[in-house]
Amino acid sequence: MIIVDRALQRRAAAGDPVRVALVGAGFMGRGVVNQVVNATPGMSMAVVCNRTLSAAERAYREAGVDDWRVAETAAQVSAAVAAGVPVVTSSVEAVCAAEGIDAVVEATGAVEFGAHVVVSALAGGKHVVLLNAEVDATVGAALRVRAEAAGLVLTGCDGDQPGVELGLYRFVTGIGLTPLVCGNVKGLHDPYRNPTTQADFARRWGQSPHMVTSFADGTKVSFEQAVVANATGMTIERRGMRGADHDGHVDDLTTHYDVDELRALGGVVDYVVGARPGPGVYLLATHDDPVQRHYLDLYKLGPGPLYSFYVPYHLCHFEVPGTVARAVLFGDAAVQPAGPPTVEVVATAKRDLTAGQALDGLGGYDTYGLAERADVTAEQRLLPMGVAEGCRLRRDLARDDVLSYDDVELPAGRLVDALRAEQATMTAVPPGSAWFPPPPWV
Repeated sequence: MIIVDRALQRRAAAGDPVRVALVGAGFMGRGVVNQVVNATPGMSMAVVCNRTLSAAERAYREAGVDDWRVAETAAQVSAAVAAGVPVVTSSVEAVCAAEGIDAVVEATGAVEFGAHVVVSALAGGKHVVLLNAEVDATVGAALRVRAEAAGLVLTGCDGDQPGVELGLYRFVTGIGLTPLVCGNVKGLHDPYRNPTTQADFARRWGQSPHMVTSFADGTKVSFEQAVVANATGMTIERRGMRGADHDGHVDDLTTHYDVDELRALGGVVDYVVGARPGPGVYLLATHDDPVQRHYLDLYKLGPGPLYSFYVPYHLCHFEVPGTVARAVLFGDAAVQPAGPPTVEVVATAKRDLTAGQALDGLGGYDTYGLAERADVTAEQRLLPMGVAEGCRLRRDLARDDVLSYDDVELPAGRLVDALRAEQATMTAVPPGSAWFPPPPWV
């Protein structure tokens, strides 16, 4: 928020707020609307878009907004935004083509639909903030190329774990340390949880059973840590990450890793279950300068060689407006792919599966996600979790089998598959060279 808050104050004083459109008025999306409306001077929630209009209206109503206009064309949306009247719509195309909107927050949690939203928003000249780690980890590199070609920012959110981890990464790097572990703290991990087992928890908190299942079965943390790996160039120690149970403070983790092994790998992403403080994130870093190590010891970070840094919370939607402002006002991304993927999330059978069946979606009954190195994923033709929904099985699979492209028939005509094909053509570039080779459409 430093610098960003002052910039927003200036926009508020000038009567020229950053105008935001939200796509996806679910549990997290409604929180974003509330935060922008009630706690973010200098920013306006101009449009709420949801396939069910009543959900978009609910988002405004819960934020205390009682007057809005229904619009279904770009011209109608543009007119309402120009007049300062909040808009509800079911048309993503109208939002993305409308004038006067600075940024689109994509909060659907869906991969195929979310990819369409991003592509349409970029085509419409709008910055994009992803509250959707699944899209980012599946096709984020290809989408960033499109954003860069259009002179726009595509970014994940601060407040969500990947953004908080990248904030720590930038801070630690900025004071001269070398990050070697970026970690996520979880309270539970059981890959066989499903929407039935999670129904009571979801009902208690007003969330989707599929969403909370993806948290419990490890799919969400796999996507989140893949996003972090792809933003930093880090990798994983092994399929699924270490994922240790740790009934202690994250500071204790400094003795759990071998520094030389971490250096050889170029740093890793990981997670722990049950650690304190939780739920938060941690980062383990080292320093090569013995003089500075002496100072770090004096400042109570210990003798090294690993030093622990952490944030004891992640506040998700509370920090989304700050991410929007960074993108729009400063051209800065909280988290985005740094190049071709280094880590993917691969689909793994949650139960015995039968030839001929179509796979259900994220947080469902059929599959859970595991982090895997991108080179292994490509070499073994493993099926990305973000691609699995709707695929039809060619053969029977046993529980815990990792799926491959050879095991499934893909649905026809999907954007996610086209973006994956674009992403597969990307190659790493030497430091100081162009960030990516020129995309094929330039």
